[in-house]
Amino acid sequence: MKAATRIVRAGLPTAQQAAPFLPGPTFAAPYHAAGDPTTAPYNYGRLHNPTWTQFEQALSELEGGTALAFASGMAAIAAVFGSVLRPGDKVVLPSDSYYLTRVLANGYFTQMGVQVVMSPTTNNSQLEHLDGAKLLWLETPSNPGLDVCDIVALSQAAHERGVLVAVDNTTATPLGQQPLALGADFSVASDTKALTGHSDLILGHVAVREAALMDGIRMWRNQIGAVPGPMEVWLAHRSMATLHLRLERQCASALTIAQFMSEQKGVTDVRYPGLAAHPAHDLARQQMQYFGPIISFTLADEAAAQHFLSACKLVYEATSFGSLHTTAERRARWGGDIVPAGFIRMNIGCEDVDDLMADLAQALDH
Repeated sequence: MKAATRIVRAGLPTAQQAAPFLPGPTFAAPYHAAGDPTTAPYNYGRLHNPTWTQFEQALSELEGGTALAFASGMAAIAAVFGSVLRPGDKVVLPSDSYYLTRVLANGYFTQMGVQVVMSPTTNNSQLEHLDGAKLLWLETPSNPGLDVCDIVALSQAAHERGVLVAVDNTTATPLGQQPLALGADFSVASDTKALTGHSDLILGHVAVREAALMDGIRMWRNQIGAVPGPMEVWLAHRSMATLHLRLERQCASALTIAQFMSEQKGVTDVRYPGLAAHPAHDLARQQMQYFGPIISFTLADEAAAQHFLSACKLVYEATSFGSLHTTAERRARWGGDIVPAGFIRMNIGCEDVDDLMADLAQALDH
């Protein structure tokens, strides 16, 4: 079954006469569970919910493993760290990974006694730090720099040393890249972004290849209580069905706009894994089915970037990415990422690409 069909059908129950295609959300704290509670498939709302079950089945089909939903992408990241790392352990982390991933590792987990070693995504530089590690964390393409590393090579090298491998797959989504099939033990994502794509919910998930790893992830979610709301999960499942359509349009437009921006005066360092000029383009072609909706580029300075964003009429100035709406921000305004003052991360939405290019052209002229 091809991806476009699988994503529309993923997680749907068997067809029953007069039943909806996707049942509505189940709102419940306790369930009827007389006698031995282990005989009831559902007994308490922090542990399980039928709406979660359907969405997690859909994610599992897409990821090629077993998936568990979380209240946010950061909750999913924390579950991997928390279920794997113990005092004295070593984790190898990209120095250019998502800012709050680094904050969590260098804050709470460092204080807990975990050794954090950071190295850039480019050139698979984390290879030289694997000895003695417990967990290798990858993010490819990285956010916001869109650098790419070799999941297969890094996973093989890590496993030879007994190191577990987790990949933050938020930028690519399970349709764009399948970390578990490439050798990773964990695939982690913020489903707030492209997976659901409508800028209206916060959600995350973890998928694993081995059931034993899921035991730890599930225990963490149950005991920490990092559970998603049933309405958010139902919205995510409904929205995920159009991922193939959205991603196909967004990625085609992203490549067109990246090429367009590469030709514009005053625009430098245009980055997109789908561009032949990207330093890791050949690797991205090998391990990605879609290159994602994000491009980045740099303008002269903070003032130039802000004037550009203010002049755009079809681009919302906002953080996050993956939405069907085109958004952009001057990333340095937050701090934490080593990027130039004029660096812009832009999420390409589902608008007509000609309209977007016309808008960007007039904003650059302005």
